[in-house]
Amino acid sequence: MKLIFEKSRSGRSCDILPPSDVPEYIIDKAYTRESECRLPEMAENDISRHYTEIVKNTHGVNDGFYPLGSCTMKYNPKINDEIANLNGFKNIHPLQPEHTIQGALEALSLAEEYFCKITGMDRMSFQPAAGAQGELTGLLLIRAYHEERKDFKRNKIIIPDSAHGTNPATATMAGYTVITIESKEDGLVDLEKLKEVVDDDTAGLMLTNPSTIGLFEKDILEITSIVHDNGGLIYYDGANLNAIVGLVRPGDMGFDVIHLNLHKTFSTPHGGGGPGSGPVGCKDILAKYLPTPTVEKSADGYKFKYDNKNSIGTMKNFYGNFLVVLRALTYVISLGQDGLKDTARNAVLNANYMMHNLKDIYQVAFDGPCMHEFVISIEKLKKEQGITALDIAKSLLEYGIHPPTMYFPNIVAEALMIEPTETESRETLDEAINIFKLIYDKAKKTPIKLKEAPNNTYVGRLDEVRAARNPILKYKFK
Repeated sequence: MKLIFEKSRSGRSCDILPPSDVPEYIIDKAYTRESECRLPEMAENDISRHYTEIVKNTHGVNDGFYPLGSCTMKYNPKINDEIANLNGFKNIHPLQPEHTIQGALEALSLAEEYFCKITGMDRMSFQPAAGAQGELTGLLLIRAYHEERKDFKRNKIIIPDSAHGTNPATATMAGYTVITIESKEDGLVDLEKLKEVVDDDTAGLMLTNPSTIGLFEKDILEITSIVHDNGGLIYYDGANLNAIVGLVRPGDMGFDVIHLNLHKTFSTPHGGGGPGSGPVGCKDILAKYLPTPTVEKSADGYKFKYDNKNSIGTMKNFYGNFLVVLRALTYVISLGQDGLKDTARNAVLNANYMMHNLKDIYQVAFDGPCMHEFVISIEKLKKEQGITALDIAKSLLEYGIHPPTMYFPNIVAEALMIEPTETESRETLDEAINIFKLIYDKAKKTPIKLKEAPNNTYVGRLDEVRAARNPILKYKFK
């Protein structure tokens, strides 16, 4: 389809504003652009058709099965949007006086209370705009803790080789040296290797539990004790909290700081670039370093507190993406404690159901029950038929299924990571299982067809090498 700039026609518009009845104000040229902003010019009818066409060619959780492992692409209840669209929430301004936004501040305070109870933390900030920014915030809290104690020698962060790719990147951004520890054959943290690298220069450990490969770290209490005994702190990557929400609290496992991906666990929209929300919670020992402002309750009502000399500063203007937090709060209140537990149980049940029905055909990376997701390896098919994980993923597109995460984690060759989530029915899972089996059968009998897939999508197989080496990142105006 054509880009909106290609459909643009000079002079065309959809505004019918009356002539101005006030004097024109000329802005000082020091504050204006040197050239006019090039915006598309279109009629309202054409704009409507353009975005409708985009929607038709976009796959989301409202279109079909979306088992994107480790990203938890699940259904977003519409009541969340209804609450976030209430005038008292959506029409407020970030610079309004505090006495006019007491309801919004109370909602933030309530969200902090609930999410702290869920995670086992003592304080929570909703300022970070995404999970990755939440990671950075959490590590900056750890850095502030060590620096106030004059413990400047702690310059390394330990990260398992199965961790999310953002973890080592974030640790590096925070100024730390990353120490990677290899997993054992069963995919879990190797305690002996952890003991070898933990020392008095360890600032902390970044860990996801359940791990990225969908396994629960059964030695978690010993893991956190090893790091704590050496003066380090433990960071919880909240990407996989959906598997244990309401059942196990990271704070009780020994974690000191945590970020949450609200879209993964608490059903807010993923965003496709924003807006998102990556709240950061922490134990009392780190609370004074949280970003400002924090929401505090006083005798006069709720207020923003800015005067915190120990704070790491501000991570985002004002107080984060408020309406995203409201959606997550609505979800928590709607489900209640028992409902959150059912969410985790069903997520684990669905993943194990799919894995059990595929393990006799596909090579499952790790034996035993999984948590919310599981990893299959296409390595055997590649050796026998020349079929790769990419070929399987492209073939799934032909059946209206969004591909799982490919080639991750790195510790599994030709990996496909599958996460069905708790919001999918057994009928949907059965259909997906049959499609996976059908594709496997094609890989055995007619592998060339998988190499050509997809054939019925808006675009066919792309030249990914060319796209990576010669990307077109912007529209070139004539």
